[in-house]
Order: sequence, then C-alpha cells, then structure tokens
Amino acid sequence: MSPTVKTFLCYLRIILDKMIDYVFSLYWEKKKEKVPDLDEKYAFLADSATTLAKKIRDKQLKSEDLVRAVIERIKQVNPIINAVAEDRYLAALDEAREVDRMIEAGLSEEEARKKPFLGVPFTTKESQALKGMKYTMGLWRRRREVAAEDSEAVVRLKVAGAIPIATTNLPELLIWQETRNPVYGMTNNPHHSGRTPGGSSGAEAALTATYASTISLCSDVGGSTRMPAFYCGMFGYHPTAGATNLRGVFFRKGGEESMFALGFISKHVEDLAPLMTVVAGDKAASLKLDRDVNVKDIKFYYMEGSKDCLVSPLSPGMTAAMNRVVTKISQDLTSTGSGPEKYHHEGLDHMYRLWYHWMSKEPDNYASLYNNGGSEAKGWVELCKKLVGLSNHCFFTIMRLLELQMMPQVDAAWAEELSAKLKQDIYAKLGDSGVLLMPSAPYAAPYHYTSVLRPYNFAYWAIVNVLKCPAVQVPLGVNSQGLPIGIQVVAAPNNDGLCLAVAKYLEKEFGGAVMACRIKAK
Repeated sequence: MSPTVKTFLCYLRIILDKMIDYVFSLYWEKKKEKVPDLDEKYAFLADSATTLAKKIRDKQLKSEDLVRAVIERIKQVNPIINAVAEDRYLAALDEAREVDRMIEAGLSEEEARKKPFLGVPFTTKESQALKGMKYTMGLWRRRREVAAEDSEAVVRLKVAGAIPIATTNLPELLIWQETRNPVYGMTNNPHHSGRTPGGSSGAEAALTATYASTISLCSDVGGSTRMPAFYCGMFGYHPTAGATNLRGVFFRKGGEESMFALGFISKHVEDLAPLMTVVAGDKAASLKLDRDVNVKDIKFYYMEGSKDCLVSPLSPGMTAAMNRVVTKISQDLTSTGSGPEKYHHEGLDHMYRLWYHWMSKEPDNYASLYNNGGSEAKGWVELCKKLVGLSNHCFFTIMRLLELQMMPQVDAAWAEELSAKLKQDIYAKLGDSGVLLMPSAPYAAPYHYTSVLRPYNFAYWAIVNVLKCPAVQVPLGVNSQGLPIGIQVVAAPNNDGLCLAVAKYLEKEFGGAVMACRIKAK
C-alpha cells in the first residue's frame, strides 16, 4: 500500500471515528450518572492493600471494619456501575472476625511473614474459580454452574491471608472490549457511565476506581488487565508470560504454553510487586520484583504510534500524553537531555494480525466453548438466530465466531517469522536495563457499543501479549473530556521490576491513579 493511500485512509478513519462518537454521544451523554463520593469515615479505603494489611497487623484497624466498609461501598456504587456478579459478604465477615481474633491472640513474625495480606478483602472476575460461587464465563447456558474448587491464584491469596468478598462481571467468553454478557448485564465506566470500563476485567477496574475494591485479581490474554486499568484511570500489571499458574481460570488446567497471564489492577504501584509475589509463588524470583532499580540507569525507548490500518490513529490527547512523559524523562533522568529514543519495527504495523495468529495457538476451542464445551457452533447459524431473536449470546461473541470461521486466516509462516524478528529486535534493544514506552490505545474510554464498529483498537495491548513481555499500564491524568489517559511501560521478559520502577516514578511525577469520585469531607 502506497504512503498516499495510507495517509488518505488515516484521515478517512479519523473522520469516521468522530462521526461514530458524535452519533453515540447523542444517546449516552443523556444517560450519564455520577458515582457517589466516598464518605470521610471510610477514607482508609484510599490506602494501599499493603498499608491496610499493616494497619490490621498493628491493631490500628480491624479486618471486620475494613470488610464492612468495602461491602458498604460496593452497595453504594454498584447500582450505577453494575460490577458485582455474586457476593459472599456474610462469609467474608465471618472470616474477618476470625482474623481479628487471631491478631488479638498474638501473631508471630513468622505468621505475619507468611500472611502479608492478612484480613484484606479481594475481588476477582467470575472467570477465576472460587469454590461455591458462580462460574459461568457469562454464558447463559452456564448461568447455574458453580465452581467445585478454588483456582490456584485464589488458593495462594487465601494462604496469604486475603479474604474473597465478591466475584465480578466479565464479557461473555472474556474476549471483548466491553464487560457485558446475558447473565449479569453490562458494567459501566465510573468516570462516565455511558462509556465502557473495558474488558475483560472492566468490573474490577470500575470497583477499584470507586474505592470499592482493595485487591483486584485479574487476567490478560489481549489487554484484559491493562485496558480496563487505562479506561478507568488505574495501574494495571501484566507479568511476564508463564509466571502465573492458570489452573482454575477460564477452564485452564495449569501448565499450558500461553500468552495468558494473571495480573492485578490497583490504585497504588506499591501493591503490585507484593501481590505478584504471592500469586507467582516459586516463579516470582525470576521476575526480579525486588531488584534495586535506579530509574536514572534505565535506557528509555518510546513508540510514537503504529501504521496498522486496522487500528484507529492516535488521538491528539494520547500523543500529548506520550510527549509529556518523554519530555519529563529527558529533563529528569538524562544528563545530556537527549531523552528516550524513538523505536519502531515493521511488526508493530501488524499488531492485530500477529495477535490473531497467536490466539489460534491458545488451547481454547472457541466454537466449542460457545456451546459450553459441546459441539462446535457455526457462526452463520448463530447470526441468523440472533437476527430473529432466538439467541442468548452477545453480538460480539457471534462476531468473534464469524471471524474465526469465515474470514481469511493470517498466513502462519509470515506471522511467525515477523513475530520472531520483532521479539529478537525488542529483546536485544531493551536487554536487562531498558523499557519501551508504548501508547495504550487510540483514545480514552469509548461509548458503549462503539467497539463493535472499531473491533481492533485493543491491539496496542495485544501485541505485548504476543511478545510475552511484562507491562504496566500507568495513568497520566485526564484528557480534555475528563477521561483518564495513560501509557504502557514494557520491558523484556523477566524484567518486571524495571516496569514497576518506572511506574513508581511516573506515579510520583504525574499524580497516580485517577479516581472516579472524591472523598467527601464532613
């Protein structure tokens, strides 16, 4: 494709995006609801999970009081954001009281070390198995299914003392940019209820952004942790692939070769390494989370954008956000003032198609999962059923099925060769002391349902999964519409500590998490 044609298509895409946003704004701007502010008596919900755990150990805060506060806060915000799939409030309160009795009786240093999050409640999306809780994946025909046992990650968090308090909403079969399904309905972005919080961990991000979750366990195969973190103004950590045990997550048995990894959304960077240490277990050491990093010793690269024609061009707000970071790093962290170097590779111009190919290598059979593990569904049949009102599936789920079965497939040899070249180049550039600053998305949180018209715009997150690199989504304030924006910080595999160090620096310099409400003074 010639540069002239590409330029024309770019401008055409910008005009189309503006038209889509205008048309959908006519409806959704009238539907916008404000999330209630947090009462000052619950101001401790703004603390990090590590701080809350310390307060509980030091008898400055009772676990029961913390759990009650989270329950009360969820009840305040959930009517607007619709984030909770199923709660276990009474059981969580019983477990919190048991923690308080344990601490009152005296907690040894060894017990405290083994239970770093003792008494702190957590939420996780419903695709993470939690014994006795619904385990539907958003499928209507699984609406009565419950998990027979805890996932490995839930087991490890419980051993660390954390208390499960609720499971949260998700897209049907997870792979989508909105959190919506026929079982639980649609989750709204707390910054603007007419916009998506992202997927598939959109409900987790929505709760965290409203002070309604203190620990948020997520998962990510194409941006499912980082996308909601970006759209809701939170930090989202996706670790090096293979570092987390996937047993009990979305039908996985554990041990699969995969781009899929567990992660966390948080208001505070300081929570991310301790939480990943718990969930990664023996593999945590390979991530170098406790590495002593001086950000002035890091070599910075940045990506201006992609020429992927399937993806919308970056908005001025997103470009400005990257420029602010590059300028700040140039001023603060480089003696010459030369700052980060631009980085580009041909593979970054085919982000979606590379991800699409590698998704075909994942162990999930989408067409069979569509029928709850039964016979493989046929996309054209499901579309016909949808058009006459005989389907209990979301339209985006059917779109995915049609794409897999009826659209031209990516040339495997081309995709694997280009992926290998991209990995080799990025790994060599970054080494053990470099990070790549990447755009997160073309623009801030879009209106509900518009992703159907722009289905490939998650590709900036998805290409990181292809690379199997660690990444942290970092909030950088808001755009002209008051919506959160940010960038991704990416490192070579097993250099997660570098991502977190840079995220910590940017948190300090740019204000950190963008909350969807204030703490209301008396």
